[in-house]
Amino acid sequence: MKETKNQKIITRPPIVVVLGHIDHGKTTLLDYIRKTNIAQKESGGITQHIGAYQIEKEGKKITFIDTPGHEAFLAMRSRGAKVADIAILVIDATEGVKAQTKEAISHIKEAKIPFIVALNKIDRPEADPEKVKRELQKEDILVEDLGGKIPSVLVSAKTGEGVDDLIDLIFLLAEMESLKADISKSPEGVIIEAFLDSKRGPLATLILKEGILKTGDIIATPSTIGKVKRMEDFQGKVILKAEPAQPVLILGLGEVPRVGEKLKVFENLEAAQEYTKERKKEKISFEITEILPEKKTLNLILKTDVIGTAEGIIEVLRKLPQEKVALKILKAEVGNINISDLKLAKETKATILAFRVNIDLAAKVSMEREPVRIIRADIIYEIVEAVRKLMEKAIEAKIVRTDLGKVKVLIIFMTKKNRQIIGGKIIEGEVEKGAKIEVQREEEVVGRGKIINLQRNKKDVPRLSKGQDCGILYEGNVKIQEGDILVIYKEERKKEEL
Repeated sequence: MKETKNQKIITRPPIVVVLGHIDHGKTTLLDYIRKTNIAQKESGGITQHIGAYQIEKEGKKITFIDTPGHEAFLAMRSRGAKVADIAILVIDATEGVKAQTKEAISHIKEAKIPFIVALNKIDRPEADPEKVKRELQKEDILVEDLGGKIPSVLVSAKTGEGVDDLIDLIFLLAEMESLKADISKSPEGVIIEAFLDSKRGPLATLILKEGILKTGDIIATPSTIGKVKRMEDFQGKVILKAEPAQPVLILGLGEVPRVGEKLKVFENLEAAQEYTKERKKEKISFEITEILPEKKTLNLILKTDVIGTAEGIIEVLRKLPQEKVALKILKAEVGNINISDLKLAKETKATILAFRVNIDLAAKVSMEREPVRIIRADIIYEIVEAVRKLMEKAIEAKIVRTDLGKVKVLIIFMTKKNRQIIGGKIIEGEVEKGAKIEVQREEEVVGRGKIINLQRNKKDVPRLSKGQDCGILYEGNVKIQEGDILVIYKEERKKEEL
């Protein structure tokens, strides 16, 4: 690798990752920051998605990782890559702490990086930021308002309220972290996004951590080598050199590298080849979690543009909660979806995950006759979220019973087939029209039924309470007798989270 003896330390911009629960406004917040803080140059702003961008305010810069949240962050960290300096935890102030919020908190804690809590959607009347702060306290996150050390800010990604305060907080944290880089060092950075372009070949977005990368440099990651043929900034503008914390799109690698890999610069091709050879790709493990007989299982077939992508997807799928639904990858291959994939999917009721690949013509014809569920995406995040939704659908809803009250049967007015009209007194709680009935006789349950209608003084009523007399039109599988106790209850189907 290229090395220089004289150090040249500079203060570099902070690299920020945005995490949080789906639909809490991560992408909208990033969009607002980007649109209001990037000068509309000749290229007309951002012309392409390269996974990161820089903003500038009062001469100071911030690099935002633009791939939505957890997945890219996890893929990078799985390779030991520390790319982000600061995290923003976005929480919807109308919804509070959710499952993915808790996941994000654990990722931030494991990464040991400072973070800011951004309470979003405060433009909505139902927003309750104080409640969210109390919920965070239960997750061992104490914000400054409540006497803790974690900064928080109220924002609206829709109106822009509080966004300037958020940016100022990032600058303050960056100053406290004293972020430095040595531009005299041999260039080294982290791959944050990579894909195969049909016209330009393998492309990779790099964020440089040390040194200055130049066009013509010989480069390598643990999985591929190449020479920098062309570099573009996040606005698509050709650049000849890249500085620390600057996101840059690189053309010239032999294959698509894996997200999270470290990229280094070498004196010659032989040295680069030796580096890659030493760190050759490990075989992908398909195992995601232990499959237990009593657990629901979601079968998956993974087809990707390159094998490195498959590894990245499997890595982030492993992080999904699988206590209730297990994931099983039947096979992971490079290439388009073919007849063999469809056959396996039909036999095993599997879902095919298609990442940046197409469907063969023969497979398309077959699918017209017998459709198979295929999830197609170009971003790891989209694949993982689609799998998460399938897992949530697979969880059976629990029947939750709520007891409302009790009625003592005093008189039977009418009995006809499976219906009766009874008179009674409410001895506990409430009675509601439409509620269910458990018939108890001598403290044993002898049958069940339903309240078809409820009356008091021969007038229909929706609800009565303790101490009142009532008339009930009952329908059920047992004949009620005088002296029976009717336990009135409701049942609700409640869908559980992963």
